[in-house]
Amino acid sequence: MTTMTMPHTLSTRQYFGDPPLMIMAALLLVFGLVMMTSASIEIASRTYGDIFYFFKRQLAFLVVGLVMGGAIIMNPMRLWYRSSVLLLFVAYLVLVMVLIPGIGHKVNGSTRWISLPGFSLQASEVAKLFVVVFTAWFLSRHRELVRSSLRGFIYPALLLAPVVGLLLIEPDFGATVVLCMAVMGMLFLGGINTFYMTIAGGILGGGGWLAIVTSNYRQARLTSFLQTMRNPFSEDVVFGSGYQLAQALIAFGRGEWFGVGLGNSIQKMYFLPEAHTDFVLAIIAEELGMFGMLALLILFFAFIARALIISRRNEESGRLFAAYLGYGISLLFLGQLIINAAVNMGLMPTKGLTLPFLSYGGSSLIMSVVMVAILLRIDIEHHLYTTQPRPQAPQHMGEAR
Repeated sequence: MTTMTMPHTLSTRQYFGDPPLMIMAALLLVFGLVMMTSASIEIASRTYGDIFYFFKRQLAFLVVGLVMGGAIIMNPMRLWYRSSVLLLFVAYLVLVMVLIPGIGHKVNGSTRWISLPGFSLQASEVAKLFVVVFTAWFLSRHRELVRSSLRGFIYPALLLAPVVGLLLIEPDFGATVVLCMAVMGMLFLGGINTFYMTIAGGILGGGGWLAIVTSNYRQARLTSFLQTMRNPFSEDVVFGSGYQLAQALIAFGRGEWFGVGLGNSIQKMYFLPEAHTDFVLAIIAEELGMFGMLALLILFFAFIARALIISRRNEESGRLFAAYLGYGISLLFLGQLIINAAVNMGLMPTKGLTLPFLSYGGSSLIMSVVMVAILLRIDIEHHLYTTQPRPQAPQHMGEAR
């Protein structure tokens, strides 16, 4: 069997990727810059004396992401395929590095960042993508084993377990949940036996409960969440551990249907902590109202649906690695969107999890743009394979037979 050399430079000049996906990603990025800036104006002015401090940094992160994305679009998917196992070990490495004193940077009791000059890299953002790349490689190379044998589940589980353990040590429970959801979704789409899937779900559920009951701060968050669910504006909640969530709910209430107007949020003025990061959705609901927030969520779900359609096309044409990688990226976006929105609305306990494209944060924004670039490259190669004659190539490499 031979592998085809991709004329990737020519193909990208002729076709730049799925236009609807690009348009929706661009809308999310522009909207995110506007709303993150609006949510951060007060804290930027008080802390740094520059109302556009966070906007300037976020714009710089976006430029970095676009440069990296451009490089990814110009290179063939087989580079990701060949590097899959190496990238898994890179995920191990960055998650270990973040725990090393002097390298790891602690914020709010969690050590999740690697200190770099002028920038802090969130290790989990890199690790999530690399784990998904490895899982796509395993599924494309061992598809029949996954579908027919318990070993098809045990082998990747053993290799991915250290990542989950390291994430919990940081601790980063939110990233752990998102990653596990994405990998389980990929296994399901890969055709794993339903019985094995049920067992895996039970193990993960039990592990999640164990992670909660063995951690004082997670128990406190769960207790606070249950109290908030019963009475979100009781004195114990508003002036206790449920303060942040209560302030987010106030933001939703103030916004009503049409919002108080762009830039007119009261909650971002030090009432709602992390207004420009984890709780930017609450500010969007306050300033643009329920209709504005629903329009954003519809756009986000349409973006994810388009990514899934692109992935499905690749699976139908036999390009399995590209298909499973596309599925995994789509599920990462979906999991993070659902959890962040649920936390903002008081439907889940508070977690430090950003909203892709919208929350302030270099690691989140850069990796979001990188993942969009991978989706576009996947679609570019699918377009090339379906419009030009090609020789036979191995199916597991992501090329049609």
